[in-house]
Amino acid sequence: MDNEEVKGELTVNYEEIKTAANRMSNWRERLAAVEQLGQWNNKQSIATLTHRMNSDTVYRIQEAAYRGLKALGEDVQLPPRNTGDLIKGTTKILVRIKKSLPEGHTYEEFKEKLKKMRMDVYDTYEGDKGDEFDTYLESKWASLRH
Repeated sequence: MDNEEVKGELTVNYEEIKTAANRMSNWRERLAAVEQLGQWNNKQSIATLTHRMNSDTVYRIQEAAYRGLKALGEDVQLPPRNTGDLIKGTTKILVRIKKSLPEGHTYEEFKEKLKKMRMDVYDTYEGDKGDEFDTYLESKWASLRH
């Protein structure tokens, strides 16, 4: 394979991985893409990793981007963990979903409707909370007025 073929393959592969790194409705895909980008020491990868480190809503992706940048020799600082709403207006979104369900609905019904209506919110909090996601979401659900 000559250099043009290798470079062409890298460009196509990079574009696919960059797209995955920016897919906001799937934190697992973003995490895998960020981990892959951390293996490529070039300006494009560094730019994408820097963007994910500074702006991703899921902290574990920010951490992975930070680790990738450090491994590539970049002088970066890990941003502090966001302690507020990860997505602006989350509480209002959850209230609307709860109100759209019939009186007496279950937590599981609420969770499924959230997943169907606002996958971005569901995915962000699932990625951020990890094993504590159900505990967190059920607690939020129970605290919302119907």
